[in-house]
Amino acid sequence: MTRLFLLLTTLLLADAAGGAEPGLRVVVNEANPVTSLSREELADLFLKKVSSWGDGTLVLPVDQLEETAVRENFNREILRKSSNAVRAYWQQRIFAGRDIPPPERESDGAVLAFVRRNRGAIGYVSAESSMAGVKALTVRR
Repeated sequence: MTRLFLLLTTLLLADAAGGAEPGLRVVVNEANPVTSLSREELADLFLKKVSSWGDGTLVLPVDQLEETAVRENFNREILRKSSNAVRAYWQQRIFAGRDIPPPERESDGAVLAFVRRNRGAIGYVSAESSMAGVKALTVRR
């Protein structure tokens, strides 16, 4: 019984370390050579603190709609901010004339379509979404 418990615990921990956060997957265009990013690197991409990939391709982050559960999860677990804090961040950036927030898409399917069409795109979707035509990244802790 103890061995079974240890095996199940190990498998669950390995699964959690290998993907994004529970309930979501971070995806990029299949042509993107990146296979993993840290939470901090992801936050820098989505907050537009980094504007290009290592090969010089422009980073094109895409968000889910603000009121969706997957966006709330992404903000909390990856950006380490509440939705209100993310909104305030972008209001300050806009007011200062520095930048605008990433475009929003209304569904996982719309995010996946955007990522498929744009080489520099990065987005996030529900974990159960089909990954056809995109590449799911490993999020390093």
